[in-house]
Amino acid sequence: MKRNIVVISLAMAMFLLSPMQTNGEKAYRPPKTDSTELRMQDMLMNFLNPYINDAVHDYYQHLLRESPLVYSYFVDVIESHRVNGFRGFILSLTLDVTPVVGPHIPVGEDRLTFEISAGPKVRLVKYTHVKTHELPPNWQDIIK
Repeated sequence: MKRNIVVISLAMAMFLLSPMQTNGEKAYRPPKTDSTELRMQDMLMNFLNPYINDAVHDYYQHLLRESPLVYSYFVDVIESHRVNGFRGFILSLTLDVTPVVGPHIPVGEDRLTFEISAGPKVRLVKYTHVKTHELPPNWQDIIK
């Protein structure tokens, strides 16, 4: 009898303590170790962050009263390539970003393609709004 109670308690504890995901979305899992690739991506995001936030502001200014922000850890590099061939220094970079308001409440998902060249010059080539997230009731007042 005591053994059954221990087994049931252990099973319940494992179920309750296991990470839960909602809406079929993958939970964000930050990297556990540093790497050269991760440092390079972080440096690139530090450089591009003002351009990303400007593009996001331009898109959402007609939809929201508060401009969302994109934090570097809410950016995924989807594709990069050289526009003008091997060792050419005009690069195309496609990013998936998740703009947020307030305490990291996602307002949507967007795909941005930038062209980066010497100077440095950064030009937004394409902005695609992929998905809109519904805001919680206490944030509905920022919707225009």
